[in-house]
Amino acid sequence: MKVVNCAAELIGNTPLMDVTPADVSEGVRLLAKLETENIGGSVKDRLGMHLVKRALEEGCLTKGGTVIEPTAGNTGIGLAIAAQHYGVSLIVTVPEKFSVEKQQLMQALGAEVVQTPTEEGMKGAIEQAEAIAQSLDNSYVPNQFDNPWNPEAYRPLAEELMEQVGGPIDEIVFGGGSGGTFTGVMSVLRETMPDVKGILVQPEGAGLVGEEQSYDIEGIGMGELRSFMDPKWIDAYEVVSDEEAFLMVKRLARTNALLVGSSSGAAMVAAIRRADRADSPKTIVTLFPDRAERYLQSNVFNRKVEKE
Repeated sequence: MKVVNCAAELIGNTPLMDVTPADVSEGVRLLAKLETENIGGSVKDRLGMHLVKRALEEGCLTKGGTVIEPTAGNTGIGLAIAAQHYGVSLIVTVPEKFSVEKQQLMQALGAEVVQTPTEEGMKGAIEQAEAIAQSLDNSYVPNQFDNPWNPEAYRPLAEELMEQVGGPIDEIVFGGGSGGTFTGVMSVLRETMPDVKGILVQPEGAGLVGEEQSYDIEGIGMGELRSFMDPKWIDAYEVVSDEEAFLMVKRLARTNALLVGSSSGAAMVAAIRRADRADSPKTIVTLFPDRAERYLQSNVFNRKVEKE
């Protein structure tokens, strides 16, 4: 491996791993893109770099300014790496209940973390970010959930997949939180692979796929499609329970030596379902968004799921 000059060079070009179960039909391949291997540990490293770069290019921000973002953690970590790289400051507003590990990582990277009341959820974090922005000159709130630059950040990921797979991709099975990764990848793949199917994974309890209820899977789940998402990219939904996702997190650690978070567990559950249904040779690609270490305090490997 070549010598790199900065952490930003260690974002992207992540490995693709064959995680095909032994009992699927012959000719079915299940491949997982390990976004855990980005320098900040998640797929959102790509987003953080792209959002800051675009804000500077478009004059929304100048060097020495401040990025302010409501985030549960991974986007904040990616933005903190980008802030260092581009010479800006970062303030993140975070509901206090969210991963302590992520908040500590953001602070370690130089971000100022402003906690907001748990009961106000992300809505409270968004309102706090907007209030801070109004009090600061040369500041910018990317708002990843409604920013068209979000899916742009993942076009290189799609290009990496095409090169690594080296042939047709039949299905993409990705979780969706902001929906940017799914949208960015599908929009590129459909340009050269018009028959590729997009399968969007959601937690049981996400409003997009049923009655909205609480769930413990972190990082994915929508109440509705984001403004930059086009329904034409979504061929089917796969809904995964907390229990299924956390059991899969444990299984991936024990059998594949992969230390991943609950959204990865959910994606793998959904991808295996798709593989089990295949009645002909097929290549299915999923994505593991982040590492398990940032969820240790929540006992990610032995999570007790409470059923009502």
